[in-house]
Amino acid sequence: MPFQKLKPQVEKILKNQDASVDKRLTEVCELLESTIPYYDWVGFYFKNGDKEELKLKSFAGEPTDHEIIPFGKGICGQVAVSNKNFVVPDVKAQNNYIACSIHVKAEIVIPLFKNGENIGQIDIDSHTDDPFSHEDELFLEWVNAKVAEIL
Repeated sequence: MPFQKLKPQVEKILKNQDASVDKRLTEVCELLESTIPYYDWVGFYFKNGDKEELKLKSFAGEPTDHEIIPFGKGICGQVAVSNKNFVVPDVKAQNNYIACSIHVKAEIVIPLFKNGENIGQIDIDSHTDDPFSHEDELFLEWVNAKVAEIL
């Protein structure tokens, strides 16, 4: 499904004030994971209070042991420090990669900013080799901007 067709669905989920923020974030994860064939795990991590670590808030896909990720560790931890998108076409080529599943071949992590501060990120794992394009980055940046509006 083209990203343009997903945008109104994401907006509808996020605007549903009858649901908690956590529920809305989980619904966005579920929508992306179930609709985009190469999105095999989708999750939102957020800065864990004053600690130099990320905490998993919402996700869709297989459960993960990585609910807390220290800043600088793995792809997510690196994005928490760099404040930049990180697209990994081949996770085996990364020496600072935290394996969540033996099936993961690629990962994309996009920081989530509120008032100019990196407060979290969306993390997507794929079982497909090198699936992520510039369009994925633009779409996920848009998703994060919409999420920031409800936080």
